[in-house]
This record gives sequence, C-alpha cells and structure tokens, in this order.
Amino acid sequence: MTDTSIPRADQPLDDDEPTTVAPVDGEPEENDAESAPSKAAGEGDLFRQSEIAADYVEGLLDILDYDGDIDELVSGGRPVVEVVGGRLQNLVGQRGATLEALQELARLAVFRQTGSPSRLLLDVGGYRANRRKELAAVARNAVEKVKEHGEPVRLEPMSAFERKCVHDVVNAIDGVESESEGVEPNRRIVVRPAD
Repeated sequence: MTDTSIPRADQPLDDDEPTTVAPVDGEPEENDAESAPSKAAGEGDLFRQSEIAADYVEGLLDILDYDGDIDELVSGGRPVVEVVGGRLQNLVGQRGATLEALQELARLAVFRQTGSPSRLLLDVGGYRANRRKELAAVARNAVEKVKEHGEPVRLEPMSAFERKCVHDVVNAIDGVESESEGVEPNRRIVVRPAD
C-alpha cells in the first residue's frame, strides 16, 4: 500500500474534472442519503434553518468581536450559511476542526428552535470550496497511483466532509473504487482497483 498526503497550500491544484455525488458506504454524516433533498423539509423550511443558524453565528461573531458578512441560502437541498470577511481564519482552525465544531453548534441551535435535526452546511471564508479542490487533487493522485501500481492506496485520516469529497471524485472514475475504514477520528479512505 502507498500512503499519500494532502498537497501543500503552495502546490497548484487542477480542478478541471467535475465531481459528482455518488453513494458512499459507511459515511455517517455526509453520505448520499444526506446529499438528497429532504422530502420532509420544503424550501421555506430549509431557508428558515439557514436563518436560525445565521443568527446564531452572528451572535458568536459579535461576542468574538469579528467582522463578517453572513449569507443564508439553500443549496443542493440543504440549508447553507456562508461567512466571509477578514480575520476569520481562527473560525476555521487547523484542517477545519473549529469550523466543524461551529457547524455542529449551529445545527444544535436550529434543532433547539425547530425540533428537527438539520443538515446545515457552514462555510467560513470559502474554506470548504478550497478544501474540495485540494481533496479532488488528492483523490486524482491516489487514483493515478492505483492505476499505475495496481495496489490499494490508503489516505490520511479525514473528517466526514473530507471523505465525502474524495469518495465523490474517486467514484466518478472508472476502474477504481473507494471505501472508508477505521473509526473516528482516525477514519480514512482506501482507494483500490475496482473488482
């Protein structure tokens, strides 16, 4: 098996290949069941969830004395809150750990007001879009190694969001497949030749 790592920020990323949503076994938070629009929640309910979360995040920004513009929207059948502005890197944290925690807190705020679990997606400073590009490059690199050597490639441990991004890219390419192994926080993806 070959180990690969995340490219450095100064490495160029090629983002010509589109990613598609594909089923992923064993992903508890970001799998295909969550990618599909919720039948129970209409567009208005989803937008209401994003408003509740945006109010919660705005309160946090006020407490921290951070400036940021907050956008509430519905995208891909899920509520989304995007925060943009300067000096927000502390809200992302190392490899998005703080962002994931803030997202869970915002989801809890929505649950507290609506009584329903939310699939809210929180992004700060475009971190998730940039991370998707990085992970697409990691996935394509792993696929190239698998095709070249015919052996499985184990990637470093990733969050559910990161694993979903990699699975989407790998599953869109013929001749390879991916699966997750291990337990949080050390759950990782293995890319292997398709049977």
